[in-house]
Amino acid sequence: MPVRSLFLVTLVVDDFDRARSFYCDDLGFDCVEDTSLADGKRWLVVKPKGDEGAALLLAQAADDRQLAAIGNQAGGRVGFFLKTDDFARDHAAMRARGVKFMEEPRREVYGTVAVFADPYGNTWDLIEHAPR
Repeated sequence: MPVRSLFLVTLVVDDFDRARSFYCDDLGFDCVEDTSLADGKRWLVVKPKGDEGAALLLAQAADDRQLAAIGNQAGGRVGFFLKTDDFARDHAAMRARGVKFMEEPRREVYGTVAVFADPYGNTWDLIEHAPR
C-alpha cells in the first residue's frame, strides 16, 4: 500500500478575515492560499510554519447547520494539537498576541502542554514533546 499523509483539515468559521487574522497574526501561521471563489466563497488555507503537518482549510459557515458546528467541531474535546520545539518561547509569544490559554502549562510524561482556545471556542493543545 502506498504511503499517504493527512494534508488538509476543514475548520468551519464565522468570517474569513477574522479567522485569517487569528491564525496568521496571532498564531503565526502562513497563509498558503487565499483565492476568491463564486458566491463570496474563498479557498483559504493556513498552515503552521515549516514543512511538517497538515494545513487548515478555513471555511466560512454557509447555513444554520454549519453555524451550529462553529467552535464545537470536536464535541467539546481538545480537537487540535500544535507541536512546538520550544514551548516557553511559543507560549510567551502567543500570550503576548492575545491568545487565551485555559490553563497554566503542565508537564506530562509525553511533554509540556497547555490548552488554549481559538476565537470560536475550539480547543487546542500547544505541546512540546518530551525527548524519547
